[in-house]
Amino acid sequence: MKNIFILFFVVVMNAIVCAQKNSYTYFMKTWNFIKYYHPDVASGKKDADSLFLMTIGKVNEKTDENTIINLLSTNLKNKFSSAPVIDHPKDVLSVNQDFRWYQNNKKVSSENKTLLNNIYSHRFIAENEQKEKVSDSKIEKFKKDENLPLAYRLLALAKLQGAIDYLYPHKYLMNKNAEAYFSDLTDQTISCTSRKDFEIILAKIVSKMEDTHSFRFYDQLNYKNEIFHRSYFPPFDYVIFDDHLLVTYLLLPEICSKANIHVGDRITEVNGKSIRQIIKEKKELLSASNSETLLYLISDYQRNLIWPDDQLRKDLKVVSKDHKTYQADTEFINFTDKQQLAIVTEYIQNKIRLKQQYKIDHKDIAYFKINDVFALTKNIPDDKLDDHMDAVFKEASSKRAIVFDMRGYPDWGGFVFHYVYKYFSPVENHFGKYYKPNVKNTGTYIPISYKDFGTYYSDIKNKTVHPYKGKVFMIVNPETLSMSEWNTMNLQNVFPQAKTIGQRTAGADGDIRTLKLPAGYNLEFTGNGIFYYDNSQTQKVGVRINEFIKYSDDDIIQQRDLELETVLKVLN
Repeated sequence: MKNIFILFFVVVMNAIVCAQKNSYTYFMKTWNFIKYYHPDVASGKKDADSLFLMTIGKVNEKTDENTIINLLSTNLKNKFSSAPVIDHPKDVLSVNQDFRWYQNNKKVSSENKTLLNNIYSHRFIAENEQKEKVSDSKIEKFKKDENLPLAYRLLALAKLQGAIDYLYPHKYLMNKNAEAYFSDLTDQTISCTSRKDFEIILAKIVSKMEDTHSFRFYDQLNYKNEIFHRSYFPPFDYVIFDDHLLVTYLLLPEICSKANIHVGDRITEVNGKSIRQIIKEKKELLSASNSETLLYLISDYQRNLIWPDDQLRKDLKVVSKDHKTYQADTEFINFTDKQQLAIVTEYIQNKIRLKQQYKIDHKDIAYFKINDVFALTKNIPDDKLDDHMDAVFKEASSKRAIVFDMRGYPDWGGFVFHYVYKYFSPVENHFGKYYKPNVKNTGTYIPISYKDFGTYYSDIKNKTVHPYKGKVFMIVNPETLSMSEWNTMNLQNVFPQAKTIGQRTAGADGDIRTLKLPAGYNLEFTGNGIFYYDNSQTQKVGVRINEFIKYSDDDIIQQRDLELETVLKVLN
């Protein structure tokens, strides 16, 4: 009898928790709808966060959909004197807009369906795209180790849900189970008892966006070192592949020698956990548009994101260059030793320096490095810049090949947008489509016309064209991100003969949008849709690549430059 009672109690409690979760989830859906559409709230007359915090305490496991709608709308002006909004753009990205949560919900009364439909029909229209603002007086201060009150935890979740539903143009590319996953995390949010646990929930939600622009969210977390096990660093540098870590350099040879670790070794397990499994777990906490970009980003030694635990000594399963497998008990480091810190710091600085200094120096090749093109303007007066850049490109045109190295973020927006276009491109250069938020209908996006100069190319009077008939190469990899991807698409169209080579790009093209969350967290994410002119997708997949170049373990150890080898092979 006692066991039956316990079982009955557990079933009842689970039912209550599930009902509470569903009530909160519906509350957040309704609040976001009102936040982005109701004229009182979307205009800022009524503060959306205050409405949430004043109302969420009235919700429990017994609160139904109609009560939630009434709670959120009761103090708003719901009789509209203005005419319904008319918005019928010819080309619109509206796949994310989905109101079935109330329109097809049999539990919602016809009166409330009419109310919500009227709010949408009379929705607020901003003159320009609105940025989310939070005044200092509305920012609640919390200690970094303090667990947020439930109302603020739910507010953070609601804001994330709203950003995905109404501000993230690529929601339609997210996993189809994302809604159910969000609901489960709402359940965890209700019961979580620490700030660390809540930050894990935030990281999990952001990871589902699969947007490289959001990758750095992990750095916002107060408990990032604990969550990602960053307390200790390995005594070697590495590159991460799908199923192993490749040891590329021995930072502290003495420690590596004791563990029998050598350059070229493949680490396949850490403390009994496979690298594949570790990567899968990291993917649940880090946002990246594609797996290639995720591996590239977590291969960064300084980020130190790949380890599965905080143990000082780790048991590494190693496969040597001669294919022998053994266990290596390896001591990791935390840089309390100043000499060790100095050695590693010097190595990292030298690695960065070599990367910055990289260039292709060949008599037949004109080489432009996208994150170092502003140097072309050094000591050039503004009134002489046009003539100077014409001379630069005239010299480049005398070469057998032009190489645009797009592995980095542009340090000069005008280089491709204005000057490459000005010298080489036909007047019309229809290389892509830039979808901006539709201010008449939040949650949808409309393309900027090519008639509006300033997005695709400059308005240049009496433009001349200097066609280049030599070889053109664009080199790309996961560091080809955002504007660099946009510029690559541009160059691909300016030079129809161009060959794009390298690795998959970051797959996050477009302007960054920032969402402010309670307790000072800021989430950056892609805020507009970018497509090729034929409507081909770029988000997640990256730019078009003619020849994918894949580095083997030996290529990396030998420090081969396969991209340069590819260029020279074509020239020869």
